[in-house]
Amino acid sequence: MARILITSALPYINGIKHLGNLAGSQLPADVYARFKRARGDEVLLICATDEHGTPAELAAAAAGQDVRTYCDEQHLLQKRVSEQFGLSWDWFGRSSSPQNRDLTQHFAKVLEDNGLIEERVDQMIYSMADRRFLPDRYVEGTCPHCGFEKARGDQCDNCGNLLDPTDLINPYSAISGSRDLEVRDTTHLYLLQSKMQERIRAWVDSKSADWPPLTRSIAYKHLDEGLIDRGITRDLAWGVPVAYEGVPRPGLEGKVFYVWFDAPIEYIGSTVEWSEATGGNWERWWRTDKGADDVTYVEFMGKDNVAFHTVSFPVTILGSKEPWKLVDKLKAFNWLNWYGGKFSTSQKRGVFMDQALELLPGDYWRWYLTANAPESSDTAFTWEAFKACINSDLNDVLGNFVNRITKYAAAKFEGKVPEGGEPGEHEAWMANELATRLPQLIAHYEAMEFRKAAAETRAIWAAGNEYITKSAPWTAYKTSVDQAAVGIRTGLNLVALFGIIAQPIIPETAAKILDALGIPNQYAHHLPHEQPHRDPQQHAYCIAQRHAFARYLQPGHRRGARRAPPPSSSPPSRAPSRDR
Repeated sequence: MARILITSALPYINGIKHLGNLAGSQLPADVYARFKRARGDEVLLICATDEHGTPAELAAAAAGQDVRTYCDEQHLLQKRVSEQFGLSWDWFGRSSSPQNRDLTQHFAKVLEDNGLIEERVDQMIYSMADRRFLPDRYVEGTCPHCGFEKARGDQCDNCGNLLDPTDLINPYSAISGSRDLEVRDTTHLYLLQSKMQERIRAWVDSKSADWPPLTRSIAYKHLDEGLIDRGITRDLAWGVPVAYEGVPRPGLEGKVFYVWFDAPIEYIGSTVEWSEATGGNWERWWRTDKGADDVTYVEFMGKDNVAFHTVSFPVTILGSKEPWKLVDKLKAFNWLNWYGGKFSTSQKRGVFMDQALELLPGDYWRWYLTANAPESSDTAFTWEAFKACINSDLNDVLGNFVNRITKYAAAKFEGKVPEGGEPGEHEAWMANELATRLPQLIAHYEAMEFRKAAAETRAIWAAGNEYITKSAPWTAYKTSVDQAAVGIRTGLNLVALFGIIAQPIIPETAAKILDALGIPNQYAHHLPHEQPHRDPQQHAYCIAQRHAFARYLQPGHRRGARRAPPPSSSPPSRAPSRDR
């Protein structure tokens, strides 16, 4: 049994996230975690809200709340909506936690002791109208790289380049809109990434074979351009105070650490939160001297977060010279686009997670976003494509098969797995299909190729429909009950299999299918480890699993009392976006 640590990019605190956030980090992390659990691995799935930085202060001000109250409310809202989507976090923490504060201050201290942090007099933008310095997102303007006119002082949403506020052309205050700005001296701490250039390249070289092309290309782009020293403190009131062991660092009183310094540390901080709340041992997941050397660490994120996780955060971890676990596999995603532009929280563009759940069940969205995951390129979301995908895959393929088999078993065989008959050419064909497709499905999941995994899942469901058309038990029943029994018995075992392989992507639907068949929980949450075989005693083609659920669905077994097909209602032909 392997040990798998999985983290999703932290959703920012400034409002419910859109479907692009879900598709590019949170959902694939959950799908992969569910797959690994189903394979019998020990999994720890960690996420948290990212609560520091200028957007939190700006959003709180817009809501007329103090920042702490705003973050408290938004954390609960984001946690609740993620659970409604079936995201199976082992812990959903907060970057504003005491655990993350202590860890952030610890890393800063050891990095400075190791000569990787130095104090510099910096030049930052000061707003006359606001009577304050304007760090990163408090400044907006034109991107010097692509000309985007609403770039922020930390990053351009259009081209993805990292920025400093002084890089912007025609900057203005995001608070007041004032252009009455000047550059003034202010003291800050800098992380000397340039000193770690060769160490980080060597580490990326050692890991990048397990990364997809998108992740590798972004990491090497930043390495090839040369790592720059980055300021890791800000003139803000909200955040982790610049203090060591609780004592403010002289000369930086009233300043806080940059959000992109403390946010990745929250992966560890959130695990500490989990440990303290559950009695778990966080060190065996994060400290290689305490057992984490046998952990495989997997991260999921959108492409705009890759630079921080392949360069900046590794500088922190490796620069500490302490035995911390580093990421092994990093799965990056492209954009989910919305009718001409990418989904955007700051621009209030697209469908947001709470809105989606008001329209349709979570499994609809989980299936579509997985089947159309923006892996190799950006993916365009349209209502038309969404409707076609759901109606075709969940309703016509999976729902049709489950309904046909269970209804007929109830009508003709008293809801029991029927006895009698010998399997023939149609069952042999089905067994061969499964013998080919199930290993492919497992391989796609292991490679974290989620579009291919969804496509293979659908192909297996479609093969079941083809089998039942070939065997036609309702026609055979007219002349041979035994022949019909073979088809229904095989079909019911296929329904069970289809429910099991559906679990990573559409867990609620899968649970209803398995419950309707009366499959106990201890048998339900496992994916096949072996290939299909012919069961000589039961005369049924079924799936040989270590838990042997196929033997559970033996002749005479009665289905559960409830019939629970997958979602069957159609999505709207065109629902309003309700951008906000």
